[in-house]
Amino acid sequence: MRRKEVLKALGIFQRATADQLWRMLRPTDRHDRITRDTLNALKKAGLVRVETRLESGHQLWVLTEKGHKEAKVLLPKNVRVSALRKLEYDDEGQPVESDGYDEHAAAVTSTAAVLTGAGYGTPLSWQTEIAHRLPYGYTQYADLTMRAPDASVPAMLLEVDRVTEPVDDLVDKLRRYHDWFELLAPKADANKEKAARGGAVHDFRLWSRIYPPTGREGYVPLAFVFTGKTDAQRESRMRRLEQAARPYFAGTPYPGRGAGITAVDYHQAVPVVVTELERITADPAGAAGRVWRRLGREEWQTLSEALGNPDGDRLYAAQRKEARDRRAEREAAEREAKRPVCTQCGAKFTDERWREKERSSWHGKWDVLCGACAEASVARAEAERVARRQAEEAAAREAAEAEGKKNRGFFGRRR
Repeated sequence: MRRKEVLKALGIFQRATADQLWRMLRPTDRHDRITRDTLNALKKAGLVRVETRLESGHQLWVLTEKGHKEAKVLLPKNVRVSALRKLEYDDEGQPVESDGYDEHAAAVTSTAAVLTGAGYGTPLSWQTEIAHRLPYGYTQYADLTMRAPDASVPAMLLEVDRVTEPVDDLVDKLRRYHDWFELLAPKADANKEKAARGGAVHDFRLWSRIYPPTGREGYVPLAFVFTGKTDAQRESRMRRLEQAARPYFAGTPYPGRGAGITAVDYHQAVPVVVTELERITADPAGAAGRVWRRLGREEWQTLSEALGNPDGDRLYAAQRKEARDRRAEREAAEREAKRPVCTQCGAKFTDERWREKERSSWHGKWDVLCGACAEASVARAEAERVARRQAEEAAAREAAEAEGKKNRGFFGRRR
């Protein structure tokens, strides 16, 4: 198993020291002795060789042609195998040590090693120098790309900087990545993409066909890993990058946001984190520790914390709910202020009585009374009507009886 792990790792990264392979493949081992033993066994089998010895004293291992062929068989088809480092000979036919391994390449492999050792992906999650082609003729190559769909950080791009490039060059890299993330996927409907909102827009973008979903707002995160020079120089570099690159990582206000909405829309932004190899190696937790800083924030956090957006969609949803609740309370108060009051007893109308009043197509004298007073008034009016009718009927009967008596008396006198 260890033999296969080493062959596959060298197939991806081309060159590595025993220390780097140990940190990448077996970080739980106490030291790199077993990894060195594995490399020596592979050397005896003709699968690996020592290319050179670095100034640090570490031996730099590469695959032989035989090992390169075996690694190609072991690696999945979707993982690009690095180029074979061919053995060079001098004029006398003797093998010569190569001096083509620079500090940048070493830093790239070390970065992958410490992140893998901290649980961010596996050696098979990494690829180097992956091309991101832009329509204006430029191709942006990433020092490292990570694809780990089931991990807490499913995808990430990494640029390793030894404090040698101008900061403007780093900003240009970020700008080109931002441009690439906005490219439409082949056959994607541009009109639907323009109409999409929030995270739905990414379904139409090229990057979503290549990288797994991030599980967070925004594009695939980009990490700048600094190493070399002094602490002060690295810190100054991070600050200058933060100031110059803000348009690409800062996010924007939510469209049409109302008062009290402070959340930030990160869906069209590149989450950018920075760290230092020196900071990672000095932390007991390594890359799993609080060694990452999200540009736009001050605190050092774990990678998952740094990539989270507590001021993004979650805050927006909470603030929108608060705004809706406040509006509902305000409207309820305004409506309550308009609630009718009974002119007879002074009580406020119940909701049911108010609805009856609003549904009424005519306005009578009882519209100004509450339900109880209206019922009592109706009852009194009905009682008065009944009493009047009874009185009228009684008066009519009396008149009829009087008329009858009168008539009977008249006819009696005539007889």
